[in-house]
Amino acid sequence: MSRTTRGTHAPRPTVNRLRSSRTALLAALGLLAASGATATVLSSSAGAASAGCRVDYQVSNQWNTGFGANVVLTNLGDPVSSWTVEWTFAGGQQVTQGWNATVTQSGTAVTAASLSYNGSLATGGSTSFGFNGSYSGTNPVPTAFKLNGVSCNGATTPPTTPPTTPPTTPPTTPPTTPPTTPPTTPPTTPPGTRVDNPYAGAKVYVNPEWAAHAAAEPGGTRVSNQPTGVWLDRIAAIAGANGKMGLRAHLDEALRQKGSGELVIQLVVYDLPGRDCAALSSNGELGPTEIDRYRTEFIDPIAAVLADPKYAALRIVTTVELDSLPNLVTNTTPRATATPTCDVMKANGNYIKGIGYALKKLGAIPNVYNYADAGHHGWLGWDDNLGPSAELFKQAATSEGGSLSDVHGFIVNTANYSALQEKNFTIDDTVGGTSVRQSKWVDWNRYVDELSYAQGLRAKLVSLGFDSNLGMLIDTSRNGWGGTARPAGPGPQTSVDAYVDGGRYDRRLNTGNWCNQAGAGLGERPQAAPAPGIDAYVWMKPPGESDGASKPVSNPDGKGYDGMCDPAYTGNPRNNNHMSGALPNAPLSGEWFSSQFQELMKNAYPAL
Repeated sequence: MSRTTRGTHAPRPTVNRLRSSRTALLAALGLLAASGATATVLSSSAGAASAGCRVDYQVSNQWNTGFGANVVLTNLGDPVSSWTVEWTFAGGQQVTQGWNATVTQSGTAVTAASLSYNGSLATGGSTSFGFNGSYSGTNPVPTAFKLNGVSCNGATTPPTTPPTTPPTTPPTTPPTTPPTTPPTTPPTTPPGTRVDNPYAGAKVYVNPEWAAHAAAEPGGTRVSNQPTGVWLDRIAAIAGANGKMGLRAHLDEALRQKGSGELVIQLVVYDLPGRDCAALSSNGELGPTEIDRYRTEFIDPIAAVLADPKYAALRIVTTVELDSLPNLVTNTTPRATATPTCDVMKANGNYIKGIGYALKKLGAIPNVYNYADAGHHGWLGWDDNLGPSAELFKQAATSEGGSLSDVHGFIVNTANYSALQEKNFTIDDTVGGTSVRQSKWVDWNRYVDELSYAQGLRAKLVSLGFDSNLGMLIDTSRNGWGGTARPAGPGPQTSVDAYVDGGRYDRRLNTGNWCNQAGAGLGERPQAAPAPGIDAYVWMKPPGESDGASKPVSNPDGKGYDGMCDPAYTGNPRNNNHMSGALPNAPLSGEWFSSQFQELMKNAYPAL
């Protein structure tokens, strides 16, 4: 859905990369353990041998070669003033980080020692600690534990199979002020308290409707437990239309999935007047002048539901109005890529007014986190696009009586395919004295991938007055570019184009190609705080939902036919007149596209 265009670009010195002030929590999303849309974190418990203690060892989450574990120690013997818990790993596990205890390892033997504030345990008293670790092959649960050198034999819950999703990680350092009473369960954030990174230490809502589609596909249960965005893309979606869940139904299900921990639910707020002025497949129901309907029939009802005290314990992430503001920079007069509809929206100001109103209205709700859309590197990465766009984001945030504090962060690459990181070349490389920026693929862009773009844009936004703790989200739902076409190393240095084209992971014909791209794969799985300044990698666009129909399709939702979704389309100035690279036989935007979902799984990187 995201568009690209450019102006006249001249080479300039490379901008300084981001130095984030945001605490880079080593936390990952607590995701779902089953495709049946439950957010319960499964656990494994093991007991061992003394009448004096019980140990409950819980593998809270597991992924690829890593895992997180929580350990609850209950003293069944005489009171102790300090404690040491010991066990032995049997599967090549290695502790990498611990909390609420000093966790050390020598060979396969692990020791967890109490800290100053949690060493005292009365008879029957409990305390907890945890750690992250790595493993290879299997990750068996330890079967024997000792407390202060004495084996434990208290009753415990029988072991179960651990889940295969990334961890919910507690703080990476223990509290500096000892609590009055040793904690027995991890602390939770009081309802309505806005935190720095909503994804840190939280599970994320799995949309049961998307999960059912994914699970019904051959091999789909491998990813059907992943969290995706809930799209509010027309007024009827608030109450629920065509048999689909409405906003309250999703929030009620989120409360069920939440349990006693923290949970994020991700909403896409997407129904501006004159929506997507430079495209057709994702045009919306509201005409260019219907700003009052947008306020009163769309934003106000959403805000009323989100402000219900019933949902105060949820962390509600809103991604606000995709593919809108950047169009006012790149696709309006005097740019060569200008369209009459984008000129209309720039003149009437309804993009600015609508987004400003949405940010202010939703930002007034204490447990709502607004992330505004900021395009992608192949759209705004050039100097003459990025700076003006950042200024426009600031203008929108402060319109309609709003302020910069109504914006918690920005999201990039939503529903797009730009690679997360291009590791086979950098913007500073040269071939035969020619800069990579002069290659046809890069075309003088300042950025070559989404991570560098997100971090660079963040630095620019902070320099304009946005909060220094501004967080960024990157949609990695379809930017994996794995499979047999993924280059194993740099391209040949026979020319700058051969070097870039031979090494780039992004296999599109042009960065301006955005509709149902052939060869794409699932990207990094959702996770929290993966890089400095980045709050999370997310799957905001549900994989398997079409970007637009390959051929004209009559429909009541105002969605038009866009040639960029037709595999036979030969392009336009926005993609430098390349072929569209789109898959054939695609349905309308938002509808399930089975063949695309299968291709995304086949080309996933990291591989499934």
